[in-house]
Amino acid sequence: MQIPDAVIRRRSVRSFSDRRVSRGMVDLLIEAACCAPSAGNMQPWEFIVVRDEEVKERLAKAAGDQSFISEAPVVCVVCAVPGRSGSRYGDRGRELYCLQDTAAAVQNLMLTASANGLGSCWVGAFDEDKVSEILAIPGEARPIALIPVGYPRESPAPRRRRPLEEVVHREKW
Repeated sequence: MQIPDAVIRRRSVRSFSDRRVSRGMVDLLIEAACCAPSAGNMQPWEFIVVRDEEVKERLAKAAGDQSFISEAPVVCVVCAVPGRSGSRYGDRGRELYCLQDTAAAVQNLMLTASANGLGSCWVGAFDEDKVSEILAIPGEARPIALIPVGYPRESPAPRRRRPLEEVVHREKW
């Protein structure tokens, strides 16, 4: 068994061409995100697709002036809905499972983007209240990640990963 190419090739892309990303491609990314595992199949995620230039600029400002966000043709804002997981799992569902599940959805979205020649970047550094206000996010949904998506202007070089010996701790067999 081998690691899929999409996993190996995925990079954080912060420079995008102005080539348009089709609605069908965005739908494919969201569909892949929705295939993520979730505790009790509660699927505690919501997605906001942003193409409007002014809104993307406001999101970039809310993310500490990370201008590359507004340069992407599309920004997918991934939200968690804690109550969905909480309805079955109580506080642990609200505070942990909904975040784990939503993170898995983000990873699926990004890997599908990579497999289809798109670049993306997981942005978690942003003012959650400002993003919620900009997008008028309803109810208890929380923005968890801003994912700028587009065709890469260039391919970033691979980053060094820590060796398995540093990250794996095995019990004595």
